Amino acid sequence: MLAHLQLPAAALKLDLDHTAIPESRPPNAIIGQQRAQSALAFGIAMKAPGYNIFVMGDPGSGRLSMVSQYLAGYAEQQESPHSYAYVDNFENPREPVAIQLPSGDGHNFSKDIEKLIDDLLMTFPAAFESPSYQQKKTTIERRFSQRYNTAIDQVDVKARAMNVVLFRDSESITFLPIRQDQALDEEQFALLPQAERDSFHKHSEELEDFLGEVLAELPQWRRTMVEELRQLDNDTIKNAIEPLFTNLNDKYQNVDDVITYLAEIEKSLSNTIADFLMPTRNPDSRDTSSTRRQLLTEQYLPNILVDSKQDNNGAPVIYEPHPIYQNLFGRIEYVSDQGTLITNYRRICPGSLHKANGGYLILDAEKILTYPFVWEGLKRALKAGRIEIESPYAELGINTITLKPEVIPLNVKVILIGSRDIYYLLEELDSEFKEMFRVLADFDDHIKRTPDSIGQFAALMINQARDIGSKPLTTHALRRLIEHSCRLAENQQRLSAHINDCLEIIAEASLLNSQTGNHDMIDQPEIEAALAAREARNGRIAEEILNEMLEGIILIDTEGKAIGKLNGLTVMDIGGSSFGAPARITATVHPGSRGIVDIEREVELGQPIHSKGVMILTGYLGHCYAQQFPLAISASIAMEQSYGHIDGDSASLAELCCLISALTRMPINQGIAMTGSINQYGEVQAIGGVNEKIEGFFNLCAARGLTGQQAVIIPASNKRNLMLKPTVIDAVAAGQFTIYAVSTVNQALSILIGEDAGEMNDEGQYPEGSINFKVVARLKEIADLAGDEDKETETG
Repeated sequence: MLAHLQLPAAALKLDLDHTAIPESRPPNAIIGQQRAQSALAFGIAMKAPGYNIFVMGDPGSGRLSMVSQYLAGYAEQQESPHSYAYVDNFENPREPVAIQLPSGDGHNFSKDIEKLIDDLLMTFPAAFESPSYQQKKTTIERRFSQRYNTAIDQVDVKARAMNVVLFRDSESITFLPIRQDQALDEEQFALLPQAERDSFHKHSEELEDFLGEVLAELPQWRRTMVEELRQLDNDTIKNAIEPLFTNLNDKYQNVDDVITYLAEIEKSLSNTIADFLMPTRNPDSRDTSSTRRQLLTEQYLPNILVDSKQDNNGAPVIYEPHPIYQNLFGRIEYVSDQGTLITNYRRICPGSLHKANGGYLILDAEKILTYPFVWEGLKRALKAGRIEIESPYAELGINTITLKPEVIPLNVKVILIGSRDIYYLLEELDSEFKEMFRVLADFDDHIKRTPDSIGQFAALMINQARDIGSKPLTTHALRRLIEHSCRLAENQQRLSAHINDCLEIIAEASLLNSQTGNHDMIDQPEIEAALAAREARNGRIAEEILNEMLEGIILIDTEGKAIGKLNGLTVMDIGGSSFGAPARITATVHPGSRGIVDIEREVELGQPIHSKGVMILTGYLGHCYAQQFPLAISASIAMEQSYGHIDGDSASLAELCCLISALTRMPINQGIAMTGSINQYGEVQAIGGVNEKIEGFFNLCAARGLTGQQAVIIPASNKRNLMLKPTVIDAVAAGQFTIYAVSTVNQALSILIGEDAGEMNDEGQYPEGSINFKVVARLKEIADLAGDEDKETETG
């Protein structure tokens, strides 16, 4: 009677034995993600502001590699962006100036300035040692000396007339008395009569006054000489450097920022050369050529932030794996000089926004939300259309920066990659998010299995094997990888979007193949071995749970019959492993009015969805059994030996059947396990993890010994999700294990109890002797007992 509910072995997995798989075809950037690819293409092509892209999908689905590959091909067709550099602001060094250059000219310009520095070092101080300069300098100094000497000669003539001699010692002038054309020393002067000494003092004062008069214009003479020497130096510098700038001005005549900067350099060089490159009378041993070169380099060499190389045409595509604030927006470095931190424009370092400017920047959404100040800073930069290098801690009152570089115009397309949770969280909590990220590229979790998608999948696997240097994949290996992908998707007609998982299997199979060296190609056995090895590495907990069941620590029966006991099926996700395991469900029923008590909910271990499934049972009982009398029972349902939180409604079918067994006192076959959810009308609904659940119970039965009476009941709507392991399929084919697919509660009850459940007729009655008939009879009996108790209470 129930044979039609048994699934044949052929229905338990995808049959690819006769499916043709192309050995080679051009790989596509995005396999089977037409919706996402269309959105990505639209977002990239749209140049209007605000059309940045959020790529939404699960981790491990190859979102980053697929987006990067697509962008790389698109960016090659775009124009290369401008290059940018920072240079010194000679009027305000705290605010370096940003200059814009044509693509690829950044480093060329830097080399030209290096050559300019070399030419300056070769030109100076040699230009001040030329005969022409020395002659002009001597003429200016001689003119000053002549004026000075003429004035001194006037004083000397007047002094001799007073018998006083003028004595010049370097820059000092003294007056001495003379006798017989001989100057007197102090001892001789002391021997003179007092009148002559007084006369000398009087004459000295008169001569000093006259000396002051004739030298009154000496400061002006000296200023004139200094100005003439400075003008001579400036003219010499100008004449010497003018040829050095002629070629540079011609080369960059169409680059306004560079022409302006060259003019500023030329203006600044007058002071720099005068201060550091002039011949010195007292040469410092430390004033070497390398020191001078370092000084000119620190002052004039541009700091090239970004420079699109001419041999790399196209717009940049940058992925920032560590988007902290400094890595994204740039930073300013410091050096220690005798314990003091100093910096200048040459220590400005670019961030990812600078490198991606004019192109595309790929960021991990979760990371930019994790690091402080990054999300707000990114929105501010995109909204303002400029990159500003600043300290994010300035708003907190912590001054950590001494430079304020000029802002750089920003033109970048930002692609955020994140999960669905993050996207909906940003959409809900950040009002600016949708204004700035208007394009959603939604990656499907599953890829429809078509000849085209299979061909692209196979091409990607073949290319991966080639790229990692492994041996080629056989057609059988490719089929096994496709089967594995379908198992990950839990659907015979879908491939999993988690392509990376299959790529990892190829690498692991390649290692196993290299260790054995049995074949020239990677075949299905190597793929099977890699999958088995992975399961073994992650299977410690599953193995411990199985051993506890075999040892009787966890109570699970696989033979016999029992009332109010049923094997439910659960899936556990721990770390990187996912496995199924049976769990005993028990139910007790007694007269009362408490209704169905979910013990898990009462102790706050049952999560909302699980509790919802239990509450649906009350609706089903009332709809199917209590149309002619009130539903008045007290029942308890529990998931035995469960010590953690339980969620999901996949146990609701098992809980209902267990409750009916306890209610009717009809035993359930303990060799059968069950999974499935129900609605209030008794229809069985699909659940997740069906493969792991079946295999979890099968492993226990196989360890104890298959009897041919053991089975698993699953929802019929889960048939397309079956991708079971060969061991299970072989046991089903041999008649040692059975898998039933049911659509209604009645079908499940008939299998579990071994009797006809019975269908309700037009009059709302069930066939006498059927399971449902006994349920109605028992519920009516309990209702009558409750009514009698109420009457006794009223009488009393």
